[in-house]
Amino acid sequence: MIYPAMPNANVLIGDTGYDSDEFRDALKARNVRVCIPPRSNRSAPSVYSKTLYKKRHKIENMFAKLKDWRRIATRYDRCAHTFMSSICIAATVIFWINQ
Repeated sequence: MIYPAMPNANVLIGDTGYDSDEFRDALKARNVRVCIPPRSNRSAPSVYSKTLYKKRHKIENMFAKLKDWRRIATRYDRCAHTFMSSICIAATVIFWINQ
């Protein structure tokens, strides 16, 4: 299988949906470390860093909080700079509420 061009990275943190030997081998050929928890049906579970995987969870939570803002979730803004401004305002309010 041919995978699309991927950005340069040292580590790829993914969820169990990306757990396949073929995908892991393709990343290993590009010298990319993999942090993907193994699926439950794997006969030989692979090792992954749980502390690094927790960082992915924090990013997922941040995106979930941003999607609560209808303007951002549906991307009403046409211009990229206006959309980025909406994200900054939403992130500021989310941070302020959580303090």
